[in-house]
Amino acid sequence: MSLIKKLHQSLWQICTKFGPFAPLIAMLIIGLVVLSASRFGLVIWKFERVVSTDKLAEILLQGVRVDIMQLGLIALIPLLLAPILALPQLFKIWQKFTYVWVVIALVLLVFLEVATPGFINEYDVRPNRIFVEYLKYPNEVFSMLWRGFKLEIFATLLVSGLAIWLAHNYMKPWLTLQSRWSATKLLIVWPLIFIITALGIRSSLGHRPANPAMFAITADSMVNSLVLNSAYSVIYASYNLMQESKSSDIYGKMPREKIFSLTGAKDSDIPTLTTLTPSQKRDKPLNLVIILQESLGATFVESLGGTPVTPNIERLKAQGIWFEQLYATGTRSVRGIEAVTAGFAPTPADSTVKLSKSQKNFFTLAALLEQRGYHTEFIYGGESHFDNMRSFFTGNGFNHIVEQKDYKNPVFVSSWGVSDEDLLNKTHEQLLAHHKAGKPFFTLAFSSSNHAPFEFPDGRIDLYEQPKGTDNNAVKYADYAIGEFFKKAQNSPYWKDTVFLIVADHDIRVRGVSLVPVERFHIPGLILGADIKPQRFTGMASQIDLPVTLLSLMGIAGQHPMTGRDLSSLAADTPGRAMMQYNDNFGWMEQTKNGNQVVVLRSGKAPAHAVYDAKNKQLKETAAPENAQLLEDRALANVLLPDLLYNEQRYRLP
Repeated sequence: MSLIKKLHQSLWQICTKFGPFAPLIAMLIIGLVVLSASRFGLVIWKFERVVSTDKLAEILLQGVRVDIMQLGLIALIPLLLAPILALPQLFKIWQKFTYVWVVIALVLLVFLEVATPGFINEYDVRPNRIFVEYLKYPNEVFSMLWRGFKLEIFATLLVSGLAIWLAHNYMKPWLTLQSRWSATKLLIVWPLIFIITALGIRSSLGHRPANPAMFAITADSMVNSLVLNSAYSVIYASYNLMQESKSSDIYGKMPREKIFSLTGAKDSDIPTLTTLTPSQKRDKPLNLVIILQESLGATFVESLGGTPVTPNIERLKAQGIWFEQLYATGTRSVRGIEAVTAGFAPTPADSTVKLSKSQKNFFTLAALLEQRGYHTEFIYGGESHFDNMRSFFTGNGFNHIVEQKDYKNPVFVSSWGVSDEDLLNKTHEQLLAHHKAGKPFFTLAFSSSNHAPFEFPDGRIDLYEQPKGTDNNAVKYADYAIGEFFKKAQNSPYWKDTVFLIVADHDIRVRGVSLVPVERFHIPGLILGADIKPQRFTGMASQIDLPVTLLSLMGIAGQHPMTGRDLSSLAADTPGRAMMQYNDNFGWMEQTKNGNQVVVLRSGKAPAHAVYDAKNKQLKETAAPENAQLLEDRALANVLLPDLLYNEQRYRLP
């Protein structure tokens, strides 16, 4: 008897011990072998790039984890049907159903893995959303494949045909087995099998299940994709495609030329490409540190009309450029990240941090500064794969990521990761090291203490209120950590060469009866450090203005695609505008002589008009003003433009 036959028989002897679940166990075993072998082959093929990341073992081991997740997903539907179809009375139906299911599943796994090398050659990544999108255009795609990929087509068809034959022979013994489990035994064992499978799919006991961002373990997007298998990559891309909304589907269409005309863009390869002439001329551009504060809205800043729980920010604001009318673009951290690090305006779709077309070659400050020799770094107290941050950052210019596992003996660990104190202590350590290395740097530090259940170490602050675990107390602790950090920073050698930005990602619990609760989009923002002169900027500003302003103050000249304004080159009371995405409503606010005019674009309804009283934090709906059409057009153009830039992948460096 040949070795293959002996292995086949041995495998089925093992599988039959699992009774009606035998085909699913067999699929798991052979699936792991096929997917691991494919990954190993791809790693050998791209060995130079893999080895240069110093993550070879992790890539292979984490790959097995992804394969278990994928095979668990494939087994889920049969498992849900098992308590009915696998009963002794229906066992023959169960046999035929699972035979067909497993054969098709294995063949599809093989098909996608065989198609992978050709796809990587073309796109430098495993099959992803492009693979899915091409299914919409069979004529064009088949023509392209036939003209340029004949060898790949024949190889894929040949191997897929072989896979059908092998899978059929592999599963044949299952069709001849007799039912030996009683209904009672089936119903007792089924919950255990289901729970194990569910845990395999989730692949995490943490706050959130595993996702592709968790496996973005290198700065090389192609190598990161090797950790996945192609079926998982395609399924996840399909899920993302279903989640994406186009602004034009929600708010209405506008001719392309009109969008460009109203926004100042040009119909070119990069429509928003702009040349920045910095307000500060420097022989040596400054370093940059952004401290992005979780949920620290104006509601927590006394001088902005909020609760008095940020005394250190109030003290520091006299030392830099303080923005009195700064507005967030959204209600989620990823929206703030998108605005502050990429200068990208909001749309009703998910933030570009999470969308698939922006995971590579999408503009960020890091991408620009990396080209200029900067060390670029993201420092976080929790797990960096949360909200797909790791994948977005590693694919778009960030060289290094510090996350929860990188902290030794943290002062305090909460549900969301290490405390803000630990985060900023680590940030200080990193900045000292970068200064010593003599290389310019850009560091983004993202806090997490102001998150329910609002946990922080004892003995740091006098509580603002009882009980301890409230947002006001958590913000007061976050403010304490900021104060301690800047005490050290201002006495450190990196201070004189570095610009700092303290800004919120969004306010906490953004809600209200208004179509857009404008008052809950109001956030603090402060730029200080180096030779920054104190100033109160009283004009209206948006988060997307901050990255442009920072580059200008740093002394960075050159091209970028951001649509924000350089506030450092404007008078402090220059009127401005803000844009706010609130669920499906898009708010556009302009500072005019008639007050803060607001237009709200809504899904399936006519735009609504209002005036916002910033002093009393009240939005009052009004009849359409004389300039209603212009306001509506301007709002629509400014929500359609980022949608266009994202979908056509035109938001990038030249």
